Amino acid sequence: MVDLLTNILLMLAIAMGALGVTLIIIVMLRILQRMIAFPFSLKLPNIKLPKKIKKPKSTKQRRTERMSKDNASEGVTFNDIFMFMIAVPLVLLWVGFAGFVIHSGLNDNSVLDQIEAYTTLIAILGGPALLIIKDALDVWKQEQAEKTAFYKVKAQAVIDYNDAAQKQMQMIEANAQEQEHKVETSTLQPVQVKKK
Repeated sequence: MVDLLTNILLMLAIAMGALGVTLIIIVMLRILQRMIAFPFSLKLPNIKLPKKIKKPKSTKQRRTERMSKDNASEGVTFNDIFMFMIAVPLVLLWVGFAGFVIHSGLNDNSVLDQIEAYTTLIAILGGPALLIIKDALDVWKQEQAEKTAFYKVKAQAVIDYNDAAQKQMQMIEANAQEQEHKVETSTLQPVQVKKK
């Protein structure tokens, strides 16, 4: 059981090392490409595809479409690569290893004999993993606060709109009643004929 666990950890360490080296190579190539303008680029060759039939574009664009195009132009950042290649696997490895140690400890007494070594490894992995989880929770709290503020503004806008609509309807009804009153009074008064 211990040999299997050691082999799994060794394979995970090798995989993480390979991913780290790949990440460093990608970052270095990007830096070199921007600094000295590589004569070649790492793009795929141009392949000509049949032309699509273009639909006529409407002149009005929805706000969400503009926002998605703006976000698409940003591209993948170093932080995105870091999160998906380092942070996410680290957190998953920490949680998985801790669950594996707990499960093995319940079924095998030899794991309990070496629990200090396992606890140390869990603690070493847990330090950075907890920082990553804390940052993710902070970002989530910020998003929730922004949503709450947005819904408060939206609710106030709905209340203001309903008040304005009610005032407008009252004004329209008052004007209609005033006009109706003028029409009634003008028909009831006798027409005076001027004498010459």
